[in-house]
Amino acid sequence: MKINTRQMILTGLFAALTAVGAFIQIPIGTVPITLQLLFTILAGIMLGSKLGALSQLVYVAIGLFGVPVFAGGTGGFSSVLNPSFGYVIGFILCAYVVGKLTEGNKKPGFAGLLLASFIGVMVVYLIGVPYLYLIVKNLMGKDMTFAAALKTGFFIFIPGDLLKCAAASALGVKVVPAVQKSAAY
Repeated sequence: MKINTRQMILTGLFAALTAVGAFIQIPIGTVPITLQLLFTILAGIMLGSKLGALSQLVYVAIGLFGVPVFAGGTGGFSSVLNPSFGYVIGFILCAYVVGKLTEGNKKPGFAGLLLASFIGVMVVYLIGVPYLYLIVKNLMGKDMTFAAALKTGFFIFIPGDLLKCAAASALGVKVVPAVQKSAAY
């Protein structure tokens, strides 16, 4: 995949926005509420599948190399042992899925973007919740059922994530046409 300068800048921008989103948080237990997911969804909407996923891969790589960009100001390879790291892995696939479902649409509608965003969020949870469960139960040695993992790592986040999906979709409806228009110049 050949990337031009504009695409490289936008990819780096969304990696940086996801890092900033990690620091805008409400700590509520094992998995904090952050704005990372909002920027991950926007990366897919704005950049498409490949560049959106690349932006999140860059974000994860920067964190694993030791820059404290993950929620709670953590970084380094030991972050893979954090119960919430599965969600971070899910960001890569979320951006890809959202991008795949929305790319090529020159004038995206709110409903289509909302559906794509919600599907992307579900991808994050399909990876994040089992990862949370395995780390807490097997690595930390705490007694946790999968139902408890769903409660602490999924159900309590759905209302806020639906708001993030709606916000990303509303922004996407307005911003995607403007970005596509500016790309012509």
